[in-house]
Amino acid sequence: MRYGYFGPEGTFTQAALLSWRPAQGAEHVPFATVDAALRAVQSGDVDSAMVPIENSIEGGVPATIDALNALQLVIVGEVLVPITFVLVAPSGTTLADIRTIGTHSHAWAQVRGWAAANTPGATYVPALSTAAGPQALEAALAAGEPAPYDAAVCAPVAAGGLEVLAEDIGDNKSAVTRFVLVARPGWLPTPTGFDKTTLVLYQHSDRAGGLLELLEQFATRGINLTRLESRPTGAAMGSYCFSIDLEGHLRDERVADALLGLRRTAADVRFLGSYPRADLRAATVEPAATDAAFADAREWLRSLG
Repeated sequence: MRYGYFGPEGTFTQAALLSWRPAQGAEHVPFATVDAALRAVQSGDVDSAMVPIENSIEGGVPATIDALNALQLVIVGEVLVPITFVLVAPSGTTLADIRTIGTHSHAWAQVRGWAAANTPGATYVPALSTAAGPQALEAALAAGEPAPYDAAVCAPVAAGGLEVLAEDIGDNKSAVTRFVLVARPGWLPTPTGFDKTTLVLYQHSDRAGGLLELLEQFATRGINLTRLESRPTGAAMGSYCFSIDLEGHLRDERVADALLGLRRTAADVRFLGSYPRADLRAATVEPAATDAAFADAREWLRSLG
């Protein structure tokens, strides 16, 4: 098995992959972007890839959500990683010296309050990943060239030979990022009783009550949604699809029945996987939405004729 991940080494994504037990001892291949990692899965260059999909501060990661939909890959597992950031810089740098800070956009969103209070006036410079920031600083120092920024925000493990100027600088100390393991279609994990399913739904047209009609397919079957985001389809301004995570597995009667309803009412339904939840939280299922209740209803219907 070859596992890809959104790299380089030292990213939180690598930490997520290292915590995925089946990947221990296997080959790990870093990719510079989420899209590159997922395209490697699609092409077969790697068997699966770990990528970020959601964090507790900024919400969904658009690059992952859009690429999953476009490539129609499936999620087969998820990992939750508590996020801790440090500020690093070349030795001898002080907080007062810092005018520019490099890091990934999602990391910056989680430390900008701290940065405003402790490095006022410092400008944010985008980096491809949290690990790419300190690596660019070290590369510039080694080459004797001007650095792209004065300091970088990264995971503690990615600090390398740089000096750590400040630790635990996140604005929210309970921040968590959710990562997903993605594979090609055809891989469906066995139901566990604490599962999620990910879908993308398209409307026939943008009209009053259109989204409600789709959501009613879940509500009437007692299915709780854990994430709902609109994403542009690219077809025209104002044209959106809906990326959804829900409690339950494709093989649960209530989920399968909801998908049948969506197939009739939506313009398109894209199934992007059913997989175990990382927090092992079981869904709350009302008596009328259990598998036994659906089986009883079918048996009753057959008895009528």
